[in-house]
Amino acid sequence: MKFSFALAFAFVLPLIKAQVPHWGPCPEPSVQPAFNLKQFMGRWFEIARLPAQFEKGRCIETNFSSRADKSIRVVSSEILKGELRKIEGTGVVEDMKNPAKLGISYSYVLPYSPYWILSTDYVNTALVYSCTDILRLFHVDFAWILARTRTLPEATVEKARETFENNNIDMTRMIATKQQGCDKDL
Repeated sequence: MKFSFALAFAFVLPLIKAQVPHWGPCPEPSVQPAFNLKQFMGRWFEIARLPAQFEKGRCIETNFSSRADKSIRVVSSEILKGELRKIEGTGVVEDMKNPAKLGISYSYVLPYSPYWILSTDYVNTALVYSCTDILRLFHVDFAWILARTRTLPEATVEKARETFENNNIDMTRMIATKQQGCDKDL
């Protein structure tokens, strides 16, 4: 048992390097009631996030669009070291009874990761949360404040942070995403 725990920890450690693991299982935040996936589709800019190893650049945005097979095309981009980088993934509604709980994968060999829409008005902001339990001993989480524009008023960002905190999600390490100089030619 000790060996399998050590092996699992050694495998997972590189994945959580930029994250801060928290003791215990993932929180169970409430998600957007009566979520409308069609209204959620389109371009979202990242305003702030919990640190993530896979996001190191600026001008981070994600575009969601419907596919014929009812899955979701997810294209995320960022500018890193002066270069535009894009990655395409697939999203699915994991439970039709709860459509605000999406799963997203950026590789056919990896399982879908939770991508839960905690709150959105569809036209201005969206709050997204993802969490993975590691052997139910600790969890690693991600959180994003998204907007349809590259900036939001500080009061809106603060209200978003409070929503996360009210759902037992630690926001002390949340950082703003740089969204300046994004429309210049690379």
